[in-house]
Amino acid sequence: MILDVISSSFSQGVVWAVMAIGVYITFRLLDIADLSAEGVFPLGGAIAAILITNGLNPFFATAAAFAGGAAGGLLAGWIHTKLHIPPLLTGILLQTGLYSVNFQVMGGRSNLALLGQETIFTPMEDMFGFSKNMSVTVLGLIILAIIIILLVLFLHTEMGLSLRATGDNPRMSEANGINTNRMKTLGYIIGNGLIALSGAMVAQKDGFADLSMGIGTIVIGLASVIIAEVVIPNQSIGFRLTSIILGSFIYRLIIDFILNQPWIDIRPTDLRLFSAILLGFVLYFPQIQRHFGSRKKSAVSGGAK
Repeated sequence: MILDVISSSFSQGVVWAVMAIGVYITFRLLDIADLSAEGVFPLGGAIAAILITNGLNPFFATAAAFAGGAAGGLLAGWIHTKLHIPPLLTGILLQTGLYSVNFQVMGGRSNLALLGQETIFTPMEDMFGFSKNMSVTVLGLIILAIIIILLVLFLHTEMGLSLRATGDNPRMSEANGINTNRMKTLGYIIGNGLIALSGAMVAQKDGFADLSMGIGTIVIGLASVIIAEVVIPNQSIGFRLTSIILGSFIYRLIIDFILNQPWIDIRPTDLRLFSAILLGFVLYFPQIQRHFGSRKKSAVSGGAK
């Protein structure tokens, strides 16, 4: 029972980690809380689902989902940098507008099933005889490895360093000739592209795309990022990105264990509440660490006297 929960949590954590890395790009590298994730995530699922059901190769459909998310990021960047609308309102505008867009992408349906359709996970099931969870885990880890390697290489280029500098200190970056608006837009494009890619993977894993599948996405992404930072703090960019996989797994494991407790009557509709509580605790945890750290230092200095 416990091993089944752990296996399921890890396979889910792998595909959701792609989304969490997308959230990390805007939240940590650009210091922007991008709420458009809740519209872009189902957009990726909708694009992949409609293309697969119309006979397109699932890998091309997944790539198209990434492109659709990147286009959403480009629009978000344009709204924020050209129309000078604050990031929070930009995210709200985009996620609100994308609800209708996603509905149209799925052909006027709120739910689109992929049962019986070939997905990106099907080849591994057929070739190696893997179970669905194992196929999701293996292919998900391969995709994550490619994403992390490409991001690490990119973030050490001149453009990547400019993007990171924009998030650290926009005024100093502008003074050094960096086009911060362009860097913010680029961050939006990369982040939202990855979030849509995760949406496409989750839709193929679950066997359906749904308009409501993006609700709570930003909470899951932030929780995964912050859990990773608590567990493995102050590391290089490569370790930070890799640790998000662990953060995503821990988040899913906690939620799954809560849902599988026989002595607690928890319905699936309660999941958002527990997600919010968990995120609140994770956000407060660094304060607890600092509090106990300062008390320990005081005790040591008092003993020395």
